[in-house]
Amino acid sequence: MGKIFNTTGVCRPDRHYMVNIDKRLNEIEELIAQGAYFTINRARQFGKTTTIRLLRERLSDRYIVLSISFEGIEKEVYAGAVSFCRRICRLLYNRMSAQRGAEGIPEKLIAQMEQMCDGETNLADLSDFISALCAQTEKPVVLIIDEVDQASNQEIFLSFLGMLRNKYLNSDEEPAFQSVILAGVYDIKNLKLKIRTDTEHQYNSPWNIAADFTVDMSFSPEDIGGMLEEYEQDKHTGMNIDAMALLLYEYTSGYPYLVSRLCGIMDERVPREDGFDAKASAWTKAGLTEAVKILLTEPNTLFDDIVKKLADFPELKKMLCAVLFRGERIPYNVYHYAINMGCMFGFIKNHQGMVEVSNRIFETLLYNLFLSEELLDSKIYKAAALDKNQFIRNGQLDMELVLERFVESFTEIYGDAKEAFVEENGRRFFLLYLKPIINGVGNYYVEARTRDMRRTDVIVDYRGIQYVCELKIWHGQEYNRRGERQLIGYLDDYHLTKGYMVSFNFNQKKQVGVKKIELDGRLIVEAVV
Repeated sequence: MGKIFNTTGVCRPDRHYMVNIDKRLNEIEELIAQGAYFTINRARQFGKTTTIRLLRERLSDRYIVLSISFEGIEKEVYAGAVSFCRRICRLLYNRMSAQRGAEGIPEKLIAQMEQMCDGETNLADLSDFISALCAQTEKPVVLIIDEVDQASNQEIFLSFLGMLRNKYLNSDEEPAFQSVILAGVYDIKNLKLKIRTDTEHQYNSPWNIAADFTVDMSFSPEDIGGMLEEYEQDKHTGMNIDAMALLLYEYTSGYPYLVSRLCGIMDERVPREDGFDAKASAWTKAGLTEAVKILLTEPNTLFDDIVKKLADFPELKKMLCAVLFRGERIPYNVYHYAINMGCMFGFIKNHQGMVEVSNRIFETLLYNLFLSEELLDSKIYKAAALDKNQFIRNGQLDMELVLERFVESFTEIYGDAKEAFVEENGRRFFLLYLKPIINGVGNYYVEARTRDMRRTDVIVDYRGIQYVCELKIWHGQEYNRRGERQLIGYLDDYHLTKGYMVSFNFNQKKQVGVKKIELDGRLIVEAVV
């Protein structure tokens, strides 16, 4: 059986098409060689577990690597020190005994660890064993703990981290691990441990010794291209590897799961869709657009987690709505609660000092999610749904007619609305109107680099054809001319000769309707509401 694109577990180079992560592994190895204790905290399905597995294999010739995971540990284990230490000992014993004789661990220590699995072991006993282990092994010992998130709010786990911290601080006096690596979504470095049980106001971080982990684990266009080159050697699709790698990056910003999932869909599902009769036609811009449509409509664990996090953190949801619908420019501040949560979960990023949604896929997912919450009560959505069939002619979207009907419906429904209401909701109204028209066949996304309080560009992909539509608030004739020029430049980027514009104009003397403007050999269809 040949290789596949994998998104359902640990990736293995002999079974799966993978990005070469040697550079990242080299950077992590350097931290270990320096004796650093650190946390690999990245968003869900960002390749943490795969990285740990490959790292363990790399380190095995120079270090004794004890790699364990907290995945699936029962809540009862965290009830007290003895139950917790027993489980830690069991996990360590399984790793030690599985590699008996190959790692340079004295047999008597393995036997001692087996006894501790069922004894009245506490943190002090575990600390003493760690010292003995690190003193008697032939090579330095590295401890890796994956899936630490579910333990992060447990007091005994924080005490365990405090024990490891004390051993790190006293490593000149007693043996300690060469390096400790914790992997999860949450930044363990920010957790707090009560210093004394009788003083609730005094806290300290049990992991404030952690070195900063700045390794970029996202995929660059070059990374993606290397993976596609291996695929192309096997499949011979004739794709333009560099162009496809760049397109994948533009949609995903290198989020590992999204890259691999889109590739998997283009490999397995797109060739079976109407209009795509072979793998060669799937690995095109139209094929990627189809893959994006499929991805955004399928259930998966990553999207499920996003929905759950938004429900758990309403402040984060409120901030994302402000960025997406109102175009608010929010300064990036890691100490702001919602920003910190959004960054940790991988929803947002710091772009030139401002909050920005991490990638185009997440943006569209969030737009769809937020819009879906008001579809049943939206008059503008119902208006478009009633007439949606008239907008498709000869299998293609009549975007000019969409604008004409939008002006009519918007004027009828919201013509008397106050300016502030329209300014805040105008873009939402247009997307709600557009959604039932292209739903199931086309995609849309909002171009992040043009989105602000005054202007945004919506890119519509419908059956392989793109439509660029600028939405803006009217701020005078001169501003409007600049917007037209900006739209012309954007049409050049997409190699298009026709663009669209919707102006929300609050001038009493405005002329509501649709007009056409020729500028530099391009045609702009402008709707004024």
